[in-house]
Amino acid sequence: MKILVINPGSTSTKIAVYDMEKELFSKSIEHSKEELAPFKKISDQLEFRKETILNALKEAGFDLKEFACISARGGNIHPVPSGTYVVNEKMVQDMLSLKYGAHPSNLGAPIAYELSKQYSIPAFIVDPVVVDEMEMVNKITGLRGILRQAKDHPLNQKAVSREVAKFLGKKYEECNFIVAHLGGGISVAAHKKGKIVDVNNALNGDGPFSPERAGDLPNVAVVEMCFSGNYTKEEILKMLAGNGGFVSHLGTNSLKEVLLKIEQGDEYAKLVYDAMVLQIAKWIGIMAVVLKGFVDGIILTGGMAKSEKLVSDIKEYVGFIAPVYTVPGEFEMKALMEGALRVLKGEEEAKTYE
Repeated sequence: MKILVINPGSTSTKIAVYDMEKELFSKSIEHSKEELAPFKKISDQLEFRKETILNALKEAGFDLKEFACISARGGNIHPVPSGTYVVNEKMVQDMLSLKYGAHPSNLGAPIAYELSKQYSIPAFIVDPVVVDEMEMVNKITGLRGILRQAKDHPLNQKAVSREVAKFLGKKYEECNFIVAHLGGGISVAAHKKGKIVDVNNALNGDGPFSPERAGDLPNVAVVEMCFSGNYTKEEILKMLAGNGGFVSHLGTNSLKEVLLKIEQGDEYAKLVYDAMVLQIAKWIGIMAVVLKGFVDGIILTGGMAKSEKLVSDIKEYVGFIAPVYTVPGEFEMKALMEGALRVLKGEEEAKTYE
């Protein structure tokens, strides 16, 4: 029961082949700036990326006719509940039109759809970035008509939550977790009995500031910056997500470089780092309140969770709330496989995007 997993990124396309839960093959296909330069929009890369995948599979000796399904990372569509979705024409059109936002993950479902038609096998996406299970009370803001949005890391967050629940001898749906995904963007979420009931919009830069995101900012200062005449709308949006956080303060998005600066005696680097740690901890505290203190565990995941210092520093603030579990790295490929496999085995019914 072979499964092809596809995960497009900004400069690479990760693929993997699983036989049930056993990984048979994985490769990160790198795309140079020169290769991507001719494509004006992300959606224009569809055919190019599809061909690189087919070539990589052919070189590795795989025939897609022998596969049970394809599972791809889901991109920007309208908000949906968690789950595994059959890739259909409407989903593909919404992703390629970029009407809900532009991101390389928008290519995942369209590539899978093209291959599924070509080889007559089903295609799925699992827990796309727009999974919205937030309770309405957590969406309301102080301005009517402006609601908080869920755009975070549901695929990885739910995958590591299932692993920690298994470690505790429970089902994910029986647990309350606070999960902090620590990467270029940081998402901190409250998982209540299998649903993400509250989370910051990490994609747009809300929440704690991070290596690349500005995080929550003083309202009036932002308004004054917007109307100063010194910046375009596009420049300000880039400051909030892309050039914020470490990039704004220290000119790098690398935690490793920031820690090296601190070791070399850079006091400002230490101040910025300490502030980020505190903001992450504050947001974990917020989610503890959302769960009314009933927290089975705090889970730290994502690339930056590989830093023992960062994990230790966060624990100093939040260890009193609940046990802290560290699941460093990202498990998106495995999570995509598992979501498709649950459908193939009849443990979960695939949903329809409408």
